Amino acid sequence: MLRRLQHAVKRAAGLDLAGNHYTVYPDDTFLVSYPKSGNTWVRFLLANLIYPNETVGFANINRLLPAPGVLTKRFMKSLPRPRILKSHEPFDVRFRKVIYLVRDPRDVAVSEYHFDRKKRYIAENMTLEQFIEPFLAGETSSYGSWWEHVASWIGPRYGNPAFLVARYEDLLADPIGETAKIAEFLGIAADEARLKAAVERSSADRMRKLEKQDADKWTGTKNTVKDIPFVRAAKSGGWKESLPPAAVERIEVAWFPLMNFLGYELANRELDPKAMPLWVKTAQPT
Repeated sequence: MLRRLQHAVKRAAGLDLAGNHYTVYPDDTFLVSYPKSGNTWVRFLLANLIYPNETVGFANINRLLPAPGVLTKRFMKSLPRPRILKSHEPFDVRFRKVIYLVRDPRDVAVSEYHFDRKKRYIAENMTLEQFIEPFLAGETSSYGSWWEHVASWIGPRYGNPAFLVARYEDLLADPIGETAKIAEFLGIAADEARLKAAVERSSADRMRKLEKQDADKWTGTKNTVKDIPFVRAAKSGGWKESLPPAAVERIEVAWFPLMNFLGYELANRELDPKAMPLWVKTAQPT
């Protein structure tokens, strides 16, 4: 009874978590991705770009570039508009302007495996190879599988001028050039010096130092296994060293049409490189 009363008081005061139940405004912009696709790094990039005079860290990233899932409804209402928000949600028709961050699913699998170990979501003795089957089935994430998530956004929105696809790999290869594209999409006038500063202040080395400093102040690392870092290799193609060949084949056979469409080269040369999901051919921008 007491818990129900406390919850009712929180709701009345707007102190309950927003989750997915908050007002979305027409001028909101969302940074969306499947988990472990580089979203936190890009949040830092954007925060350092938008707030060049702030010291961006894990302790204040939820204030500078908010994630509604871990913030209160009152806080969400207090944010000045236009807002830039972080989300892992699959397709949501309310999200009109979206930066969709995508990453090679083979690297996502490796990253999610280590993250789930850090968060104690999986058995301590589960191997990476054993992890692949539930990963493919969408059982390791509350957001479904990589395929389901990416397809849910690419299908209805690809080609829409209010929908920007940003590949993690392209950002790593040319962080200044790709960040400039995002800045233009957001309507931010940023010269090369400002872009360069944002990139440097969001480097993997700097984020690792900030993680050690703020690990107990951020929802993503608080109460997790400390000897498994949140910011790991921060590179592309790591799957070539980590994933067993059988696991690589399972991912590619399951998802190669969408991987091809997004420009991810396949290790299995027997798969048809021209194959493409029907919905990609027929989808109309909305």
